[in-house]
Amino acid sequence: MAIRQKTHVTLKLSGRGTGHAQSEIAVRDLIAVIDEPVERGGTNLGPSPTEMAYAALIGCTNVIGNKCAARLGVDIGHLAFEMEVDFDRRGVLLMEEVEVPFTSIRLQVTADGPASQSDLDRVAAETAKYCPISKLYENSGTDVTVTWAKA
Repeated sequence: MAIRQKTHVTLKLSGRGTGHAQSEIAVRDLIAVIDEPVERGGTNLGPSPTEMAYAALIGCTNVIGNKCAARLGVDIGHLAFEMEVDFDRRGVLLMEEVEVPFTSIRLQVTADGPASQSDLDRVAAETAKYCPISKLYENSGTDVTVTWAKA
């Protein structure tokens, strides 16, 4: 008998500030460190909050992309990612409120599997429909461009 997954869940995280620029975040049985680089007053023990947010898009694209590829029967192999983010830092610099701080994101996805470019385009279209982190950015006003190509 197959297990029916819940469609709506409440996720729980906890955290604590371990310094003015560093936080420890508990998720499941894991601890993640978020920190600022030394030049911004941190100790560089982890990605900054904004870097962690960008990294989430790469991770989500990988997970959802692989799920979509499997559902479509497409062998994408392993994925590699290169990302550029245009970040309006006036808000974090306390200069003024910025409604859309991440103005644009360009994500290049490269697949090393035997899938054709046409198949990768199908996987990309499905991934764009279902990746919640991509939806988060797009619906907040960020211009997100994700390009899939063969290695």
